[in-house]
Amino acid sequence: MRRLPPLGSIEAFVQVARLGSIKAAAEELALSAPALSRRVQSLERFIARPLFARRHQAMVLNEDGERLLTQIAPVLDQLSDAVEAMSAGSELLRLRLGVLPLFAAQRLFPHLGALRKAHPELHLDIDTAGHGVARLGEGLDAVIALARDIDPSLYAKRFDRNSVYVIGTRALAEGPRPITRPEQLSGLTALLHREMPDTIQAWTMAAGLGPVKPLAVDLFDSGGLMLEAVAQGLGVAFMHASHFEHANDPRLVRLFPEIEVESPYSHWFVCRPRALQSKPVKLFHDWLFALLEKDRAG
Repeated sequence: MRRLPPLGSIEAFVQVARLGSIKAAAEELALSAPALSRRVQSLERFIARPLFARRHQAMVLNEDGERLLTQIAPVLDQLSDAVEAMSAGSELLRLRLGVLPLFAAQRLFPHLGALRKAHPELHLDIDTAGHGVARLGEGLDAVIALARDIDPSLYAKRFDRNSVYVIGTRALAEGPRPITRPEQLSGLTALLHREMPDTIQAWTMAAGLGPVKPLAVDLFDSGGLMLEAVAQGLGVAFMHASHFEHANDPRLVRLFPEIEVESPYSHWFVCRPRALQSKPVKLFHDWLFALLEKDRAG
């Protein structure tokens, strides 16, 4: 049988390639940075060629490294799955998932029945407390986060792009003194989500208004409560198009539909890179993105 390099050196190579950093990969593998470097170097010696271009604090794959990663990473993931499946036996799999309440209600829970049918062994602990990314590895396995961008030391995959809508009660658009000009927003209360504070600035700049000072700014940590506050006439919300469309609430209208504004925020699936190798995280990740692809195709 042909001799193979040590599995530890292969695992070290894959982690450094995925994270782009010796330090981050060492933390994931619970090794010191020098020990991890030695493992990578042993693999390079084994195949008699360098795999990375070393730049200050970053490790960038060269052409040989890219080719090796493409061939070896899926095999390593399959090996990890096989070992985990044998050790887990018939036990239930549990995923501790952080997710914002409105996303959970509008876009996740309608599909959880299908998830249970596809993977009856997978059970979810749902956490809607917020600040989920900061709690990865400390109570959460994965997070569906709403953010501008994600710390590059984490695994993150974006699964949507959105537009910012100004959402008001129907009376604001159809009443005796309708809101028809963006300048009129200065006399209204703006409702903002704490996780999306820059939506108002993004919208007003795209509308060519410059800074607009609303009468007041009220902050919420629940998108569902924001929509209800709008319906009760407490202000206008700067929210994502998907929030408005999934709510399908006849009490609400989109103000200024002629103004299209791309949101600076997106939803991301986020976990620590090593967590993606665990069966519960990988099952949910693959199911979620397959569902998104199906929705786009349909």
